[in-house]
Amino acid sequence: MQYPYLLFDADNTLFDFDAAERQAYANVCRTHGLTFSKDGYALYRRCNGELWRDFDRGLCTKEFLLTERFRRYLDRSGQSGDPSALNRTHLQTIAASAFLLPGALELCQALAADHEMYIITNGVESSQRSRFRLSPLVPCFKDLFISEAIGSGKPSRAYFDYVFQAVPGLTPQNGLVIGDSLTSDIQGANNAGLACCWFNPRGLPRPEGLRIDYEVRTLEEILPIASR
Repeated sequence: MQYPYLLFDADNTLFDFDAAERQAYANVCRTHGLTFSKDGYALYRRCNGELWRDFDRGLCTKEFLLTERFRRYLDRSGQSGDPSALNRTHLQTIAASAFLLPGALELCQALAADHEMYIITNGVESSQRSRFRLSPLVPCFKDLFISEAIGSGKPSRAYFDYVFQAVPGLTPQNGLVIGDSLTSDIQGANNAGLACCWFNPRGLPRPEGLRIDYEVRTLEEILPIASR
């Protein structure tokens, strides 16, 4: 077997983070008396996304990101509130949401029979551990590597160096990174010299200058790649 070690991203690779985030946004608006709308949610997503891209590039800390996304949202939507309180409500809601993408459980159960599998994530540690415990994926995975606990995040080489040291037997030759994010998962695999599989359900164009060993549109397509 070429890839006995599988390193899976969590959000929007196995977990339906979009569904969890929509639920969290609605709860934030309801709890804090903010206007709920489709346009408002799109604005929040833009504020959140630009900060996570900065985080992936090492331009901000996660602590700054978590509060700043709501500060920017309030400023740009013309509303008032406490960004820290909004963030607390958001994280509490996310922590209780363990929605999986269709086919994720079946894929993981099939692969767990003859692979060592690990979660690699930049998400908030308390939320990620809670969601994982609430999900049926627990028996499939050996461990979770969460950037907040490690002290560095994807795509940094330091993050993957930690993973290499923590997983006996894992090498650049026998491990496969599977994820949806070009800037954290695929760039991280490139930085670490690991093979990578880009989960690209929306059919986005391939970027130049980034090695992508495999590309799939559905989770089912991962099974023959990981099992070869």
